[in-house]
Amino acid sequence: MASAGAALGAEALHVYSHRHYEVDQKVNALFTAKTGIEVKVVNAEADQLIERLKSEGKDSPADVLVTVDAARMQRAVEDGLLQPVKSEILEKSTPGAMRDADGHWYPFTLRARGIVVAKDRVKEGEVKDYADLAKPEWRGRVLARSSTSGYNQSLLASIIAAEGEQAAQKWAKGVAKNLARPPQGGDRDQIKAVAAGLADAAITNSYYLGMLLHSTDAEERKAGAAVRMIFPNQSGRGTHANVSAAGITKHAKNAEAGRKYLEFLVSPEVQKMYAEGSFEHPISMDLSLGGQIKAWGEFKADETTFLKLGELSPAAVRIFDSAGWK
Repeated sequence: MASAGAALGAEALHVYSHRHYEVDQKVNALFTAKTGIEVKVVNAEADQLIERLKSEGKDSPADVLVTVDAARMQRAVEDGLLQPVKSEILEKSTPGAMRDADGHWYPFTLRARGIVVAKDRVKEGEVKDYADLAKPEWRGRVLARSSTSGYNQSLLASIIAAEGEQAAQKWAKGVAKNLARPPQGGDRDQIKAVAAGLADAAITNSYYLGMLLHSTDAEERKAGAAVRMIFPNQSGRGTHANVSAAGITKHAKNAEAGRKYLEFLVSPEVQKMYAEGSFEHPISMDLSLGGQIKAWGEFKADETTFLKLGELSPAAVRIFDSAGWK
């Protein structure tokens, strides 16, 4: 462990981050303990952080940008806000299909966008694919958050990439017709509403169910236990997945510390912390690193559309609007 003197003497690492979980504070504290480098974090929405980097220019104090959406990271690349990083550790630890081709950013957790269904009202095999939620038999039985959600925009972008705009439009219209209520709240709200009987299925990131199942609130644990997680499209391209990712800013004053930080995030010790602390999948998909993700079991993630999410996000927004998905 680094000495107190080393910690005080080392130059701080400044991180602009969209992440806001308790586990991140623990990860940053461990990085400081191991390296002596203090981590100073500014938290905000990804779009706000990107705009801040643009306005600050070369005077920005930020060394690292962290987001929970590959599309936002790619936007930062297109805006010239990140610098490429060459690292054998990062290249070996992250899937080539799920990182920037030129090394401007690297993923460190995987976030599967699955479907939860009511255990007592939906039979095994009744829902297998995202397409099922747009079928007429699901009228009034589906829940989803707003189309302004970056998670939903990336999901629809993946459908555009795989099947084309016409198919994506048909799917969005079908799901919008099948919603049990106008979109409201976050993913955990959708899960709770299914558990309460308001609907039979909801689109949600899997880690939100993990948070409910391991909540200190008994009612939240009860809600989590009432539903079953499904990873869709397993006979096809796989379940849509996004990532938490990090990149070193173009004008980083402490780029070397930034590289060490990115490599630290993909270390087995930290990957286990994420799997057990926020219930996200390790980027390596090593299920042995977390009890809850091991219980969900293996699934195939969609890597074929991943690097097109940022490019197709504007089309996804347009399609959502025309489909009447609020």
